[in-house]
Amino acid sequence: MSEAMVDTDFAARTDGYRRELLAHCYRMLGSVQDAEDLVQETLLRAWRARADFDETRAGMRTWLYRIATNACLTALEQRGRRPMPAGLGHAPGEDPREALVHGGEIPWLQPIPDSLLADPATAALTQGSLRLALVAAMQLLPARQRAVLVLREVLDWPAAQVAQALDMSPAAVNSALQRARKTLRENGITEDEVTESAEQRTIVDNYATAFRNADLAALEKLLADDVTMEMPPMLNWYLGRMAYRGFMARVFDTRGTDWRLLPVGANGQPALAAYVRDGEGTYVLHTLQVFTIRDGLIAGMIAYQVEEIFRIFDLAPRLP
Repeated sequence: MSEAMVDTDFAARTDGYRRELLAHCYRMLGSVQDAEDLVQETLLRAWRARADFDETRAGMRTWLYRIATNACLTALEQRGRRPMPAGLGHAPGEDPREALVHGGEIPWLQPIPDSLLADPATAALTQGSLRLALVAAMQLLPARQRAVLVLREVLDWPAAQVAQALDMSPAAVNSALQRARKTLRENGITEDEVTESAEQRTIVDNYATAFRNADLAALEKLLADDVTMEMPPMLNWYLGRMAYRGFMARVFDTRGTDWRLLPVGANGQPALAAYVRDGEGTYVLHTLQVFTIRDGLIAGMIAYQVEEIFRIFDLAPRLP
């Protein structure tokens, strides 16, 4: 086989891992654009080092994940964490009609479209591990703890393999994993949060119907007692059914009750693109709303009103 054919085959093989590497880098970084950049960097590093790749020592997938993880760790040295409003230390709002406060240039945690991860191999690897609450909690971890958690818990690598990839001892890997798990528990992240996707979609469909009807009582019945509402780029956030209902009453009073809601997938969770009718009779994109479902109720809703997010999800700015 000629050298050109070998190089072409190598490029095709590495490119086949692009989607799952994107999911991996996203978990580490909390940003779709940064993750896409790091996947490109990973594949470039792999191409440059292709002569050193020895499949008898490590498989292609393991080798690429090792390159990607270390690229992410290097990137995180220059980046701060990507928070959500509830994670900034501010108390939840007490008055749902209070003035909204913009967060300025805070680099918010981004959702990721399911469409970027839509293949069977990626779906198997990402089931539940990309939900926004988990990725947000992971932002609280030091970068190396974050890497250990992903490699051990998501990819199921043995401690010795993680130690080799991160230049740590197995004992240090196990210690980092214990500390990471403790942080997640302290932030309310548990393994049983993953709800059957069909049930999630049904609940959010019912929510959409109640939203279109401006039916506050029906909306309230779908909410958990401790439901949270966050609205990047605004710093305000709310906790509890009554605060949520009060804010929705404010929305209907100020923006009207004529809405269209289109289903979207984000982080393996149900989401809605919300469009509100303007004075000219067209529907204007208002928010991307991502839902967390727990025990058959909506436990959290994040309403993004960020142009960058709209572009990532390729949402039309207007509907007829």
